[in-house]
Amino acid sequence: MAENRLRVLIGARDPAKGEAAALEMARGGFDVEAVALDVTDAATIQALGDKLGAVDVLINNAGVDYDTDQTPISADLARVRRTFEINLFGAWAMAQAVAPGMRRRRWGRIVNVSSGAGALASMGRGPPGYSASKAALNALTRLLAGELAGTGVLVNSVCPGWVSTDMGGRGGRLVQDGAASVVWAAMLPDDGPTGGFFRDGRPVAW
Repeated sequence: MAENRLRVLIGARDPAKGEAAALEMARGGFDVEAVALDVTDAATIQALGDKLGAVDVLINNAGVDYDTDQTPISADLARVRRTFEINLFGAWAMAQAVAPGMRRRRWGRIVNVSSGAGALASMGRGPPGYSASKAALNALTRLLAGELAGTGVLVNSVCPGWVSTDMGGRGGRLVQDGAASVVWAAMLPDDGPTGGFFRDGRPVAW
């Protein structure tokens, strides 16, 4: 995103981790700022919104708990609710915070970082909480896109694929390869798609 000359802010619950990520980017020559943000805390969302003003691109990347140790029947529902708080309601709250301004300015991009685990077409027994939350996030994408149709605001879900991150573990694709799908959706031209689900710029079955 910084390569595309956007002012980039990294929202992080842990300020130290956010600053470390921003410093790593700065070493690569990118102007990136870390900001305090907990997507489950309305106060931090409001405080960030007051600080930023206009937001042109929102990437909802917060995600937790790839719960392969659970099944739908035996799942701890309190744990599933916590997953939904971040994976779905966090993204929803962020969209509510920035979409009205995008609509007024008649331009914006909202990218919900989803997962193939949330695709109904290939869904099986799990991971139950994570899969259900990502399916719900995909539904939110469709709802937002429907409300914002014709306003210049494009809303899409993106699956970055299996990526070697703290959650994904070793063996996945490089982070930059997964991130490329997100950047593609964030930089769509005005006639680009909205309300879709994509991986590597290609549609994914819902």
